[in-house]
Amino acid sequence: MIEIRHLAKEYNNNGTVLKVLRDVNCTIRKGEVISIIGPSGTGKSTLLRCMNRLEEPSGGQIIIDGQDILAPDANLPLLRRKMGMVFQSFNLFPHLTILENVMCGPVKLLGMSKSDARAQAMDLLRMVGMAEKADAMPSDLSGGQRQRVAIARCLSMKPEIILFDEPTSALDPTMVSEVLSVIRRLAKQGMTMAIVTHEMKFARNVSSRIFFMYDGIIYEDGTPDQIFGNPQKPITQAFINRIRTLELTAKSRDFDLYRMNADIEQFCQKYSLDEQVAMRLELVLEEMLTGVLPLDGPVDIKVDYSEKNYDLFMEFVSRAGNLPALSSVSQDNLSCKVIQGSCLDIQETGNCIRLKIRK
Repeated sequence: MIEIRHLAKEYNNNGTVLKVLRDVNCTIRKGEVISIIGPSGTGKSTLLRCMNRLEEPSGGQIIIDGQDILAPDANLPLLRRKMGMVFQSFNLFPHLTILENVMCGPVKLLGMSKSDARAQAMDLLRMVGMAEKADAMPSDLSGGQRQRVAIARCLSMKPEIILFDEPTSALDPTMVSEVLSVIRRLAKQGMTMAIVTHEMKFARNVSSRIFFMYDGIIYEDGTPDQIFGNPQKPITQAFINRIRTLELTAKSRDFDLYRMNADIEQFCQKYSLDEQVAMRLELVLEEMLTGVLPLDGPVDIKVDYSEKNYDLFMEFVSRAGNLPALSSVSQDNLSCKVIQGSCLDIQETGNCIRLKIRK
């Protein structure tokens, strides 16, 4: 369906040439869901914008259904009907209702009658769970709701492929799941999609293939199992195996538990860990600090979350000396029972207790 050959994109910044895309080569077949991942600044969004010519490439070819869309005689309006795009900033028309936003394109660009466009728009709004908001204005909606409307508006043009440019990056973490669930439904329906995303768990679960981009090229291309389970190249391995870490310290018995809990909640929201996980971390933290540890000196606390295998650990390290082993604390100690019930594994070595937390 789409073949990209030697695609390049350069910017000239006061005489300095910045090469954003160097030599991108790939194919996207009908019905595939491609997640494009990688560090910031490696050309992921630029690649999408070049694919529908919101950015003009500096060289190469983009061939869609046998036609090079970079050719001088390429039909751009037809291209953009085939290839819809959903942006991170929603881009809804603020002066139109939700229903009017979804009707606008089919009426003005496809020549659809208003009655047919209205019926189609309502069907699409039902599909994304927004029918009851049809008469609302964009300013009345949450970010997640606006993004779902943006997806419905994109679908109203009956595209053959949809490009998603970080569709959840502008959302509060609590709203991410409602947008991702719509994209999952489209994937199950066979829609061809290319998605720039930082949601690793989503990319692994929904994608046919993963493009890992680095330094302006597709550095590694493979199935989710290949990229997440057995990446071949060192930079991909380092990216996939990264550990997200939250560091806290209880300097004395007068620690600020409320501040620590707020940091844990923010950490969990940022990396799409649900409320139950946050509550379990907070519970273990409180029981360790109030019912187990002596706190006769500062204790460093670290939460580690692996984006590769989703393991979650909480570690307590005393600067003052050895910590009491949980197994040596009285069996009647309620705090110990709570902690043990919240953990899959407990490792104790001198001044360190490392807990593997249930999710």
